[in-house]
Amino acid sequence: MELRLLATFEKVADVLSFTRAATELGYAQSSVTAQIRSLESALGVDLFERLGSRIRLTEAGERLLPYARRMRDLAEEARTAVAATAEPSGPIAIGTMESLTSYRLPPLLEYFHHRYPEVRLTLRPTLGDETRKALRQGTYDVGFLMEPETEHEGLETEVLAPEPLVLVASPGHAFTGRTDLTNADLADTRLLGTEPGCSYRDLFEAELREWAPPFMEFGTIEATKRGAAAGLGVALLPRVTVAEELESGALVELPWEAPFTLFTQLAWRRGKRLPAHVRLFVEQARRLVSEQRG
Repeated sequence: MELRLLATFEKVADVLSFTRAATELGYAQSSVTAQIRSLESALGVDLFERLGSRIRLTEAGERLLPYARRMRDLAEEARTAVAATAEPSGPIAIGTMESLTSYRLPPLLEYFHHRYPEVRLTLRPTLGDETRKALRQGTYDVGFLMEPETEHEGLETEVLAPEPLVLVASPGHAFTGRTDLTNADLADTRLLGTEPGCSYRDLFEAELREWAPPFMEFGTIEATKRGAAAGLGVALLPRVTVAEELESGALVELPWEAPFTLFTQLAWRRGKRLPAHVRLFVEQARRLVSEQRG
């Protein structure tokens, strides 16, 4: 079995589309189809069921997939071990989310850009569930999470820092100056939020489910902050994302403490032996996030 054929098989298995796999691999679709047929011929089994315009893995394909991933990992490890250069190099596909990309990762990205230019970082914006799925499938090498849980099935996790949350509003909001706020109080005002699927948005909404207040969705953190600063409502956001606005007075902190704690984490597939340049990334992420907290 050629590694090239196994790599193509793994990609098709991940995306369940010959067309999309061809695009992501930079092949013609006919080439991807021919490679899969060649692998099936070599193994003497069908790896995919063709269901009209859709495909799915056969039982044989399901059994082959973890072996294909392990062989890919071993090949990458072998390349790293025999590389003639001492300079760290290689690609890293990173799943992340807006709050971390914009407010936690810039020092880490800048560090690698200047110190290790041969390490090629690719950021993939996804939320928690999507990131975990991509890590288990091997689509991402590592992924940043902001979750209350610190253990995830099939993943190894490095907890980098607790991530405090703060409820904010404009200085002119009716809640400004209050010394205490209850959940019932929050249900009587407009709540601003990022997109569903964001961990702190979902937890905030669940906490207020008894009152079922509507959320005005802004999608991004930046838009949510602007809406709060304009007096459109209150928003629960990671403190790191509103630190500048709180310092300048564009936003004020309200007296409500979230009854849940989130942790910024770095995760990768359990059992995966990380290449040297990926281990370096994990080490530097740990160091730089710790310095940010200090």
